[in-house]
Amino acid sequence: MGTPTRRGPGGTERERPRGRQAEAQRNDQLVLEAARAVFAEQGADAPVAAVAERAGVGMGTLYRRYGSKEELLQHLCLMSMSQSIQAAEQALSQETDGWSTVAAFVRRCVAARVGAFSSVAGTIAVTDEMTAASERGRELLDTLVQRGQADGTLRADVVPLDVSYLIEVFARLPRGTAEQDNVVQRQLALALDGLRASGQPRLPGTPPSDRHYQARWYGDTGS
Repeated sequence: MGTPTRRGPGGTERERPRGRQAEAQRNDQLVLEAARAVFAEQGADAPVAAVAERAGVGMGTLYRRYGSKEELLQHLCLMSMSQSIQAAEQALSQETDGWSTVAAFVRRCVAARVGAFSSVAGTIAVTDEMTAASERGRELLDTLVQRGQADGTLRADVVPLDVSYLIEVFARLPRGTAEQDNVVQRQLALALDGLRASGQPRLPGTPPSDRHYQARWYGDTGS
């Protein structure tokens, strides 16, 4: 019997993960989902043991694959950024107005709890892969916002970082029970409606600073 295959991008066939590879991928997904919840609820000081317990895997499983808490967090942050990139690409492929495109992106990110690792900013080294993913994510988010403002459906005073911070806020909200999930969906609908270009007063204050946003991860270079 041949090796199981599945269709990859463009319809090409690729081997389906099996054995230890498939198990490792399942464990990675379990750990990612658990870590998002743990670090959203407990912050950067949350112990790896809490992640392992929520994921239902042993500490040995984690440390056989990752040599340290920092290495684990770097991997999880990169996975989360990759999901955000995928969400943006999916949203941009839709034939909808600009506001709906931004809203679809935000909903996907909130559902995946993208932004839950913001609490670890400044506590781990940023890898080259993380930097590249971050830059790609910013490019896509810029495109999303520009599309919405170009067709007049997204309010003109919104900047991409407003959307990023919005996603982070929702990543921290408790969920898991029917009531908590209901609250998240209602509050998200209200927040997304506030992004519409419908004659609201201008947003208060000044646009968030890219320098401050980046300094959380890389430190303040003073430039």
